[in-house]
Amino acid sequence: MKIIALEGPSYAGKSTAIRHLRTRGIEERAFVSDCYVQHIARRTDIPPARTASATEQLAAFETFMGIEGARVRRALTSAKPVVLLDRSVDTLLAHALALDALFGYDVHHRLRDRLQELPFLRPHHTLYLDVPAEELAMRRKEAGHTAAESEYFLHEPAFLTHTRDYFVSAAQPPVSREVTVIPADTSPDAVAHAVEALVTYWTR
Repeated sequence: MKIIALEGPSYAGKSTAIRHLRTRGIEERAFVSDCYVQHIARRTDIPPARTASATEQLAAFETFMGIEGARVRRALTSAKPVVLLDRSVDTLLAHALALDALFGYDVHHRLRDRLQELPFLRPHHTLYLDVPAEELAMRRKEAGHTAAESEYFLHEPAFLTHTRDYFVSAAQPPVSREVTVIPADTSPDAVAHAVEALVTYWTR
């Protein structure tokens, strides 16, 4: 079983690319799993992006790893040769690393240790959609989410810098075996083509 992950900041185009793939029948060849938050029924149960303490960050990780465990079971049950993920455990580690840098929580290394005790899907190849903050803010507004723009923590420049560094620098190697950075001007259709090429390569 080969695993592909789409990563990148909120509004980078991950879910849009997956929608393109679904319309082209990708699920005939691959098991597809949506972003973690899509597996939580009530919005009020989604852990906050800006956790208030190290304890809260650890609890958020456990919540998402419960979803990751379900992903593992469903992927294995599907018996598909390829798995496509909208975000992977690298999202959780990148998020924790950013909060460590911003607020001194010092939990990233603890989460890496905890990860080894839990079932998870380790991507063979991650496509990181590298979209700058200005473009992300514009996309969010175009989607109709204009309220409290300045309070949208996931688009704060410092947070974006730290999470991006996790994927593109060698300081803390991602869990993914390989990461390819996709430029900001790449269309969702082109991202979908890149994923399809990987799926075809691994299933031919």
